Formats: sequence, structure tokens, C-alpha cells
Amino acid sequence: MANASSENNAAEQIRRNNLRPLAQLAPYLSRRKGMVAGALIALVSAAVFTLVLPTAVRHMIDQGFAGDNPALINDYFALLMAVVAALAVASAIRYYLVMWIGERVVADVRADVFEHMAHMSSAFFDRSKSGEILSRLTADTTQIKSAFGASASLAMRNLVLFIGAVIMMLVTSPGLSSIVLAAIPLILLPLIGFGRNVRKRSRFAQDTLADAAAYAGEMLSNIRSIQAYTHEDIASNRFRGAAESAFHAARKATGSRAVLTFFAIFIIGASIVAVLWIGANRVLAGTMSGGELSQFLLYSIIAASSLAGLSEVWGELSLAAGAAERLAELLALTPQISPPANPVTLPDPDRVAVSFDGVSFAYEAAENAPVIRDLTLDIAPGETVAVVGPSGAGKSTLFHLLMRFYDPTSGAVRLNGIDLTRMDPKELRQHLALVPQEAAIFAASIRENIAYGKPSAAQEEIEKAAEAASAHQFITQLPDGYDTLSGERGITLSGGQKQRIAIARAILKNAPVLLLDEATSALDAESEHLVQKALDHLMEGRTTLVIAHRLATVLKADRIVVMDGGRIVEIGTHAELTQQGGLYAKLARLQFDAGASIATASAPRS
Repeated sequence: MANASSENNAAEQIRRNNLRPLAQLAPYLSRRKGMVAGALIALVSAAVFTLVLPTAVRHMIDQGFAGDNPALINDYFALLMAVVAALAVASAIRYYLVMWIGERVVADVRADVFEHMAHMSSAFFDRSKSGEILSRLTADTTQIKSAFGASASLAMRNLVLFIGAVIMMLVTSPGLSSIVLAAIPLILLPLIGFGRNVRKRSRFAQDTLADAAAYAGEMLSNIRSIQAYTHEDIASNRFRGAAESAFHAARKATGSRAVLTFFAIFIIGASIVAVLWIGANRVLAGTMSGGELSQFLLYSIIAASSLAGLSEVWGELSLAAGAAERLAELLALTPQISPPANPVTLPDPDRVAVSFDGVSFAYEAAENAPVIRDLTLDIAPGETVAVVGPSGAGKSTLFHLLMRFYDPTSGAVRLNGIDLTRMDPKELRQHLALVPQEAAIFAASIRENIAYGKPSAAQEEIEKAAEAASAHQFITQLPDGYDTLSGERGITLSGGQKQRIAIARAILKNAPVLLLDEATSALDAESEHLVQKALDHLMEGRTTLVIAHRLATVLKADRIVVMDGGRIVEIGTHAELTQQGGLYAKLARLQFDAGASIATASAPRS
């Protein structure tokens, strides 16, 4: 399980590198260099126009009020109006560009995370909760939007204003500036310390929220079972508890931000009051003009408000850092199943032989309990092989290995002599058509569900596949025919209808290897007969593996493989295996005896 270890190590490396988690998203900004440059220009322009205002106010006070020339005052006010207009234009452009960048980054991150998840191996999803992944795709990316949108914009704006205001304060009055600058370390130290605390608490709050979302997703997807067992109150109470945990985690993060805000505002406000008191005394003493004091005071307010804004934005960025950390963990994971550097193309893809050579396999959750044990099996091109055995014998796992959802612990699975690990998984799966025991139906139209086997299929091809699967008749009786929406997980369809749509999908794919996992298990007798006829025709010339619990569905197989405990215990035809008196004969006798008993019990009594 070395690949699983690499996934965990990659995630752990991201956790350790938690000082700059937002830097993980820098490549998304580099894709939009033009928009970023425009936003920076607008941001700096707005800051410059803001810093011009105090100087204009000083000259207006010292020169405009000192003389008796009304025209000079009018000129100063006209200049102020022009500066304000320029400031408004620059601020509007900055807001639009920054918010555009935030929305664009979030859309790109969501798309990349989903694409990455779509390529992750089955083992990852075995140990992960879909609801938690969904929470990262939605809640965490929304937090990122705030960071790369309004919060990042305000942070850069406040930083530029703070630096510019400090410079102008030093130019105006170095003595008064020393008082204000002395307060900066008192602000920055708690800012940094509380910022780390906020990020840690926000990360915990987001993890707790993800757990609540995962539980909600699981419960809502099984709502009928919840209602059938009258567990509505139990489920609601458990979710309420999860929501309360998320609330308390968020409350602690908010508390840290509130303390941070208190320190920043108090220290900044106290320094401004001190500056105003000292400056007022200097004006009275004649060592400073009223305009200079007004200019310095305005710059002090700009610097103080910018620093206070930075402290508040720091909290927002700390929240976003926690979200970025969680997203970076997902993007840092590497799939256990990935294409080789130089993939091999399957030779003679129209006639495919399948072989299992000394294959053993165990799932990660039970590494000490192998599901497949030293299994060897060769299937010739065009041969139909049925796999039977008790539940837990490892039958479905053979399909998982053949589809390369997992790699064997030891041994090799081959198509036409090519080890599957040497093939691109996408190219491999194009040669396989799977009809699982539980049909996967998506919340889309019937047409789209069938076309999943061949997205480019025309309507005529879709209908032919549906007819072959004995599905066309019931589809045309639906309110909108092939355009009828199936509902989430096909909830509006019966089990037999869903199974026939899955069979139609496999027929449409027209792959050289068919994998039928109890493909007719959910059908009534009439539909099973019709579908079996279609499958008999479809299997001609194709390599077919059939998993079945009902032995009546495997009687026409070229060979029957009997599995028990992850091993092949018998191979032969129905007649041969029945005569051997082994496990197959026992299973056949149990089923046929049970069928005879039911028939006898249901016969009319005289």
C-alpha cells in the first residue's frame, strides 16, 4: 500500500507548511495577469488619490482661510471635488476587477478540485466521506472567494494607504510620528499571534462543518430508510448536535477575532488621542500651524484605520488560509491508479483474452484479510465465463481488479497478455462494459443516462439499445418519454427499470468485454426473459464474465467458475459440476429444492 502512504505523506506535508497556505493558490492568479495588473493599478491609484486629500485640506486651511480671496477657496474645493471623483472611479474599477478575480479563482479552484477528485482511485473514496469533499468544494471555496476578492483587495489597499500615510506623517511632523509609530509593534505582535490562533480555530470549524455536511448528505440520500424506521427525530437530533459543534467551533474562532479587533482599535485610538492632545498644544504654542495639525491628524487617521482594517482583514485571510489548507490537501493527493509514463495500447482490441495470474488482493480497511488469494484464471476471446459462489467469495472484486479500480497486492491481471498496469486506465476501460448489481442512475433524463455509455450516440442508437434491453416500451410510456427526468439516483424508477437502463447503457457502449454483475437480478420473469435474449445476442463474439447468485442465469455459460474464500474451488460446465458433488452441486441443490418447495406450496389445494 505504498501509494496510500504517498497520499498521506503529501497531505501531511501540506499541514506542516501551514504558514503560507494561501500561496498554494498563487498559480490561479498567474493565469489572469492582465486583470491582476489592472486591479493593482486601480488600487494604487485610489490610494494615491486618498493620500492627496489631507495635503489639499492643509493648504486650504493655511492659505484659503488666512486670506480674503474667495476664488482661492473655490479653487481648492474644485480640486478636492476632482480628487474625490478620481478616487470614486479608481475605487469602482478596483472593486470590479478584484471581485472578478475572486469569482474567477473560485471557479477555477472548484473545477480543478472536482477534476482531481474524479481521477482519484477507489481506495480514496473507500475511506472518505462524499459530504466532506462536497463541503470543501462549496464552503471552503466560498471562503477562498472572500480572500481573493474583497479581503485581499482591502488588505492591499490598507497596506498601501498605511505605508503612504506613515511616509507623509514623517514628512509633516517627525516628532508626532514617533508617537504613532511606537504603537505599531503593540498592534502587530497580537495581530500575528491571534492570526495564527484564528487560522487554527477556523480550520477546526471548517472540519466540523464538513462532518455535519457529510452526515446530512448521508441521511438525505437514505431518507426513505430513515422514514421507514421512524428515525426522523434520531437523525435530526444527531445533525443538530453536529450543527451545534460547528457553531461552537465557529464561535471560538470569532472570539479570537473579536479580541484581536479590540486590541487594534484601542491601541490605535489611544495613539490618535495622544497625538491630537500634543498637536493642539503645539498649535497653541505657535510651533505648528492648524493646517499642519489637520494634515497630520488626517494622515494619522488614515494610517490608524488602515492598520485596524488590516487586523480585521487578517482574520478574514486566516479563515481563508484554513480553507486553502484543506483544498491544498485534496490537490496534493496523488491517485493510486494512474497511467504509466509510456502506456501500451491493447493489441487486437476486437478479440480480447482475459487472464488472472496468481492474483491476491486485500482492501485497505482489512489488509490482513485478503479477498482474493493466489487466483489464476484464463478466459479466451469470445468465451462466456460465469462466476458463482457464496456471498463474500470475492466475485465482484474480480470485476474491480479487471476495471483497475484497484491493483492486485500480488500477481497480475492481463488483457491480451498486456499487464493492466502498463495501460492507461481510460484506454483500458473503453474496452470494458460494466452492468453492476446496483445500477448507477444519474439525476438526468433517461436519454442522457443511456447515452452515458456513448455520449456522441444519436437518438436512433439510444432507442435501439433501449429496445435490446427491453426498456423502450416502458420509457415511451413515461410522461416525457426519453426526456423524462429520472430523479436523484433514479428514485422515480423501479429496480427493474433502472437495471434495464444500465443494460441499455452497456449495449450502447458496444465494448469487446462485458462484465455482468447480476445484470438480471432486479427483473421480473418476463423482462428477464427478454433481456436475457438480448444479452445472448450481445455476448456473441465478446468475452463475457457473468456474476450470478441465481444458477439459472449461468446455465448457458461456456464455463462456470466456483469461488469460495477468495479462491477458485471448481471449474466446469453445469453438468460436470453437478456430477462432482462439490460446492456448486450444493448451491444448485439448495436453489432448485427451494424453487420446488415454493412451487409446491403455491399449488392449489383440492
